[in-house]
Amino acid sequence: MQHTGHFAYAFYKERLWGFRRALILIFAFSIIFANTLHAQEPPRQDVDINQFIGSLFPVPSEDIDYAELFESLLQLYTNPLDINIVTADELSGAMILTDLQIRAFLQYREQLGPFISLYELQAIPGFDLQTIYRLLPFIALNPKSASLKNAIHNPDQHFLILRSGRILETQKGFAPLDSASKAVTRYRGNPYNTFLRYRNARSGYYSFGITFEKDAGEKWWAWEPKRHILGTDFTSFHAQVLNRGRLKNLIIGDFRMQTGQGMVMGAGFSLGKGSEVIKTAYRSTLGFKPYTSSGEADFFRGIAFTWRLGKKTDISLMYSNVKRDATLDESADGRRFATSLPLTGYHRTPGEIDKHHNFSEQNAGAHLLHRFSAQNGQIGITALYTSYELPIRKRDQPYNRYEFSGKQHLNTGIHGDYRWRNFHFFGEGALSGRNGIGAIAGAIASFGKKWDATFLLRHYAKNFHTTYGNPISEATRPSNENAVYGGLRFMPHKRWQFSGYFDRFWFPWLRYQVDAPSKGSDYYLHLLFKPDKRLNVYALVHQKQKQKNAPENKQQPNELVTTVRRTAMLNFEYEVPLRYAIRTRCQLGDTGEKKAARSKGITIFQDLSWHFPKIELSTRLAWFNTDDYDSRQYAYEKDMLYAFSVPAYYDSGTRYYMMLRYTVSKNIKIWARWSQTRYSDLQTISSGLNEIKGNKRSEIKMQFMYQL
Repeated sequence: MQHTGHFAYAFYKERLWGFRRALILIFAFSIIFANTLHAQEPPRQDVDINQFIGSLFPVPSEDIDYAELFESLLQLYTNPLDINIVTADELSGAMILTDLQIRAFLQYREQLGPFISLYELQAIPGFDLQTIYRLLPFIALNPKSASLKNAIHNPDQHFLILRSGRILETQKGFAPLDSASKAVTRYRGNPYNTFLRYRNARSGYYSFGITFEKDAGEKWWAWEPKRHILGTDFTSFHAQVLNRGRLKNLIIGDFRMQTGQGMVMGAGFSLGKGSEVIKTAYRSTLGFKPYTSSGEADFFRGIAFTWRLGKKTDISLMYSNVKRDATLDESADGRRFATSLPLTGYHRTPGEIDKHHNFSEQNAGAHLLHRFSAQNGQIGITALYTSYELPIRKRDQPYNRYEFSGKQHLNTGIHGDYRWRNFHFFGEGALSGRNGIGAIAGAIASFGKKWDATFLLRHYAKNFHTTYGNPISEATRPSNENAVYGGLRFMPHKRWQFSGYFDRFWFPWLRYQVDAPSKGSDYYLHLLFKPDKRLNVYALVHQKQKQKNAPENKQQPNELVTTVRRTAMLNFEYEVPLRYAIRTRCQLGDTGEKKAARSKGITIFQDLSWHFPKIELSTRLAWFNTDDYDSRQYAYEKDMLYAFSVPAYYDSGTRYYMMLRYTVSKNIKIWARWSQTRYSDLQTISSGLNEIKGNKRSEIKMQFMYQL
C-alpha cells in the first residue's frame, strides 16, 4: 500500500506539473500571436557588459584583470548555453542563478523532459521575471542536431569588427627628442591603437575566429614568424569543433582551460570578491574555451580536445607551444636566464621590443572528469607540465626565497563537488614542485528562498606555485596565503536584498615591501532595493586593511604598520527598456595608515542614455576631488561592444564622455566615442613617455561592425 501511495503521488505530481506547463505555454504563445505571427521566442537583447559586471563588482580595483573579466562574459554571451543540455556547473558559471534555482531548473527538465520554449522558464519554481530577464542573453534553445555542413551554412555569429582610437594630446613618447630632456628614446609606432576581430560560429557546433591588435606606440607591421609575430603586434587564431559523436570539443590555435576551483588551470568568469558574495566563492569546470581576447599572455597555443569515454566520463588532453615576453639576464659564467615574464603586452620602445616573444614555453596537460548521477556532483583530476626554454631565476631578495626557479614545473590536482539537498560542497587540492601544497574547501547553503550562505577555507603554502591557476585569493598569485571567507545574503522580500562577506587572511612569509609575516581583513556590505525592473538602488561599504613596511623605519626593518582603504557608494539607476536610462552615483573613500591622517577622495557622476530606432546616445558628466593619487577612485564607463573603460579619477577636476551607436542597416553598426578629463591643479599629466603637458587628456575611438 505504501508503494502504491508513492506511485499515486508521483503520478499526480507529474500531471500537475504538466498542467502548469501547458498553461504557461498557452499564455506565452497567445502573447506571441497577439504581437507577431512570426515570433517563436523572446528576442535576444544586447547585454550591457559594463553594467552587468558593475553589478557583480561595483567597486573596481587594480587587482582585477578587466580584459579577462570582460572577455569571459563576452564568451558566455556569444556562446549561449543550450537549456536542454546545459549542466549545473555551466549554469553556476554564469553567476546569475542561485544554487536553489539551479536545482529547480534541473528537476524541472528531468521530470518534464526537454524545454519546448524559453517562455517555459516562467514555470520553474523560484524563477521570477527579473531573474529570467538577466538570464535570457546567455541562454538559447537550439534546434535538433544538424550536420556540421548545415551548421556552417547557418551560423548564429558571423561578424567583423574594426576599432581604432588615440589620445588627442601629444604624449612625450610621440614628440621629437628634446636635447634638454634626459629621455633618449621614443615610441616606435604611431599614436593609434587598432583592433580587428572576425568571428564565424554556431553555438554548440563550431567556432572560427581571428584577432589582430596593436597598441598605441607599437609598430604598424612586423613579420617574425619565429617569434610568433605575424603582422600586427599581436595575432590570435582559433578553430573549434563541438559535439561530433564522442568528440566533445576540439580546438586548434589559442585556447584556455578552466577546471575545478582553478588551482591548476583557471580561466573563466569567476574573478575575485564582489557583490555576488555567494557565487564568487565557487568556480565552475568549463573545460576548453577559445581564447579571443587581445591580452597577450596567460593563454595556450596549440591543440586541445575533450573525448567522451562514457555518458558521465570525459578526458581532456592538450599541448601548447607559445612565445612569451621575458626579461633576460646573464650570469657571470655566461649562462642566460629569465628574471621575469612581463604581462603588459606593450612593445613600443627598443627595450620593450627586445622582450617581445623572446622566450619559448611548452605545456602539456590532461584532465579526467567523472560526473555523478542526476548532476549531483563530479570529481576530476588535473595535471599540467610546463617547460621553459631557459631557467627562471628571481632576484636574490628574502621575499623571493620560496619563489619558483628552474626550467620545468609540474602541477597536479584533484577537485570535486557534491550537491545534497540545499547544500553544495566543493574543494580542490593541488601539488606543485618542491612539494608545495594548495587547497580550497567550501560549502554553499540555501536556507529557503530568503537566506543563502557560503563558507570557504583556502591554504596556499609559501612554496606552492601554479603556472596557469587562478583560484580566489587576496594576493595577485595564489601563494603564501591562508584565509577564511564567509558570505551571507538575505532577501526578506523580492524588492530587497542584503548581502555581505568577511575575509580574513594571513601571509606566513615575507612579501614585496612587507619584510615580515603579515595579515589583513576585508569586509563588504551591500544593500539593494529593486521595486521593479526599471528602478535599481543600492548602497555599499567596503573596507580592506593590510600590513606593510613602516615608511621610514630604517632601524627595525621588520616593523609593520596597518593600512586601511575604505569605499562607500550610493547608486541610483532608472531605465525604461529601449527608451532611456538614468544613473546617478556618489562614491567616496579614504586610504592610509590606521592611526594616522588619511588621503580622502570623492567622485560624483551622472549617466544618461537614449534609445531611438537606429541611434543610441550615451553620456557621462563626472566631478572628482581627491587629496592625491593614493585616494584615487575607479568607475566603469559604458563603452563599445568588445571594449571596456575603467579610468582612475584622481586630483580634482571633471571627466565626461559621449558615445554614439548608429545602426546603418541590418548588417552594419557604427560606434563613435569621445572622452576627456580636465584637471584643476595639474599642469602635467602622467609621467615618463606617457607624459602630457597641460591639464586635459582627451581620447577618441571609432568602431565599425559588419554582421551577417
